[in-house]
Amino acid sequence: MQQSHEDQDAARWSALVRRKSLPDDPFVYAVKTTGIYCRPSCPSRRAKRENLLYFSRSNEAEKAGFRPCLRCRPEAGDPLEQQSELILTACRTIEASDNLPSLDSLAKAAGLSPFHFHRLFKAATGITPRQYAVAKRNDRLRDNVYGTANVTEAIYASGFQTASRFYATTDATLGMTPTDYKNGGSKAPIWFGIGTSTLGFVLAARSEKGVCCILLGDDPDILLQDLQDRFPKATLIGNDPTFDESLAAIIAFVDQPSRALTLPLDIRGTAFQQQVWEALRAIPIGHTASYTEIAIRIGAPKSVRAVAQACAANALAVAIPCHRVVRNDGALSGYRWGVERKQRLLNEEHKERSD
Repeated sequence: MQQSHEDQDAARWSALVRRKSLPDDPFVYAVKTTGIYCRPSCPSRRAKRENLLYFSRSNEAEKAGFRPCLRCRPEAGDPLEQQSELILTACRTIEASDNLPSLDSLAKAAGLSPFHFHRLFKAATGITPRQYAVAKRNDRLRDNVYGTANVTEAIYASGFQTASRFYATTDATLGMTPTDYKNGGSKAPIWFGIGTSTLGFVLAARSEKGVCCILLGDDPDILLQDLQDRFPKATLIGNDPTFDESLAAIIAFVDQPSRALTLPLDIRGTAFQQQVWEALRAIPIGHTASYTEIAIRIGAPKSVRAVAQACAANALAVAIPCHRVVRNDGALSGYRWGVERKQRLLNEEHKERSD
């Protein structure tokens, strides 16, 4: 539903009172009595509400005859947006590079010190420049393993300098041997179990690397089919007593997320998805963030739809807390395991936070 003009003005006035920008509305305000326009965060004395006009862009305010404030310099653009553009440019540089770019070279291109660049990059994306570069290299490897007849060729084509360096990290890169990955995960063991929680049925599964699935639902057969679709060529192992303790820990965690899950995770996804999921895991329990805020945090402010798609692709319910992402107005949006479950999870976390 589109926001009315009155609601938009009220939201902008509220932001101005708090001296905060709106992530999804980079507006400026103009004061009719002074002829000056400012950012909402400007430290200047606040004008009376009846003397204000709002504009979506600085150039609109200037076309209307207003001058930029000399204190907050609104014509220079939003600093957060400028930082996001720097990080986005760095991400594109990393993606286009055959080798892992050095921190110094990335920082120099951004016009920042290595320390400042590293801090901004991690704050925006949730991971370090090197972690992002490694994730992109691993993406290329996955594509190349499928696309070439020779695994060694795929390793070098993906940016690994030596085959030995790749094989030293093969479990973290693919979660299995390159040959098994090339064959679609053929024969790779996946242990699983199904139990009940306050949110209904829970299917949990783990690979040799860690927990790879936590699925919620009302029908255990549908959950099992979902697992089979995700790992069509793996060897699924159910009713294994060695997995019972892990299953119990996962169900306890789903019922009470504040307990934390100490089991290792096997997080599989593209570099972009992993960026989003890392940002989700950084949201404190009892708090929420909008899709727009997550897009800004990972340095891709225009990728709100892609952020939503990454949330929908999450296979680790609660462990990767996509239930903590809401719409810009705070309302609940879709949740692959049901909006009602999402509301119950948020209510429980809010209660735990209050206690």
